[in-house]
Amino acid sequence: MAEKEEVIRFGVSFPAPLLERFDGYIEAQGYTNRSEAIRDMARRSILDATKMQDDEHVAGTIVMVYDHHVSELPLVLMELQHDHHDAIVSTMHVHLNHDQCLEVIVVRGKLSHLRRLKQQIQVQKGVIYAELSVTYADAGSGDSGGHHHHHR
Repeated sequence: MAEKEEVIRFGVSFPAPLLERFDGYIEAQGYTNRSEAIRDMARRSILDATKMQDDEHVAGTIVMVYDHHVSELPLVLMELQHDHHDAIVSTMHVHLNHDQCLEVIVVRGKLSHLRRLKQQIQVQKGVIYAELSVTYADAGSGDSGGHHHHHR
């Protein structure tokens, strides 16, 4: 069992209208207190991919929406994924409607490599949306397919 982290209290000042909006937001999100909402916001801010270094080892997803009727696009996207097979852990493909597909690609590797893959996807004609979302990963965890933690 992991050791419990020390919690440090500090004060935060908000203008009244902002606090009122914040309280409405955290209630709508299901938070039971302001502290947990602020902790989650801090975690997300720290994990913002734009603030991470290119050589950091990360795990995350590339989410894309594309028009599968655009000539050769499905084949081009599949070829891109094969070219980056070492960074791809898994994919999920969903048919949104008659024309559009959504794919979620679970990725792991150097941030610079994953950014390059996302960019290569994003610039394809017919790709409507492409977004990379990442979190830190342990570079020493071995191959991307193995589990190295214990489930209880």
